[in-house]
Amino acid sequence: MAITDGILSKSDEQEIVAAITEAELNTSGEIRVHIESGYDKPVLERAKEVFELLKMDQTASKNGVLFYIAIKQKNFAIIGDEGIDKIVKHNFWDSIKDTMVKHFKMGEFKIGLIKGIIETGNKLHTHFPFERNDTNELPNEISKGE
Repeated sequence: MAITDGILSKSDEQEIVAAITEAELNTSGEIRVHIESGYDKPVLERAKEVFELLKMDQTASKNGVLFYIAIKQKNFAIIGDEGIDKIVKHNFWDSIKDTMVKHFKMGEFKIGLIKGIIETGNKLHTHFPFERNDTNELPNEISKGE
């Protein structure tokens, strides 16, 4: 049984991947979603590990964004790479997080993720606009842990 069973259907996953693709047409930033049951570590600490495991810290502009979801802990983190962190204000992620939490609390997991992803693309556009010669440095598929 997949870890997303009961949370995301195959069509939900396809819609999330489509949202990543759409958001990345607005920015040179690279967006990924990673879902796992969870770990015996604080969510932010684990998200940083996954960020590196997925080689998100190796993008040319240091503008990767990870949406890390820990199912058992019912928690998530949004991690931006150092290129983003150097430019944006400390509260950059707050509105995205708030949007996601609102939908998650209503049981709208897919919608919360999609809205968070699209908003990320829109907000990153200001600092990291899409360039015509931009290449997709990281896969858009949802990665999964145990």
